Amino acid sequence: MITSPLGAYITRQGPLHRLRPGLKLLGLFVLAIAVIATGGWIWTTAALCFSIALALVAGLRGRDFWRVARGFSLIAIPLFAFQAWSAGWLRGYEVVGDLFALILAASAVTASTKATEMLDTIECALRPFQRFGVNTERVALTFSLAIRMIPGIQELARETLDAARARGLERSPRARSIPLVLRTVSQAHLTGEALAARGIGD
Repeated sequence: MITSPLGAYITRQGPLHRLRPGLKLLGLFVLAIAVIATGGWIWTTAALCFSIALALVAGLRGRDFWRVARGFSLIAIPLFAFQAWSAGWLRGYEVVGDLFALILAASAVTASTKATEMLDTIECALRPFQRFGVNTERVALTFSLAIRMIPGIQELARETLDAARARGLERSPRARSIPLVLRTVSQAHLTGEALAARGIGD
């Protein structure tokens, strides 16, 4: 069961929902560039506050934030530990905070944008590349599927970690990584079969 709000549309009538999908995707891109270009804990804190505000406007609430944070913690904890060890805890906060800000912003975009609208927007943006032989429909579908599969992979990672912990193997990289890879590949295979059964992507 997919519980992460990233990739899940929330039905409501808010300002972010009324904004055109193209503007939201462009804004997400600009935010990513700004996060990469700027440095310092002040900018990281500002990006976090901005993304939290966006997520609230999109309809995410306390339980949703917890689910996003729980899935992100699988990456955030070792990443923060490495950065804190190599460059100091402040640098760890900046790296992890910037990533979490982008994840929250992406959650706000997907929560306020229907999948069909996102597909149409991406396909429209890629239309000029058709003259170079780019299959815009397939690229748009791939992009949308990638976004929608993120919460599923997060949930698989959490379940795999819980299973390893139940066997007392939570410190074993093999017990955590191999089942996750196998289950992710299996899920991707099932998705491909479902698309093929509907004649999509042929």
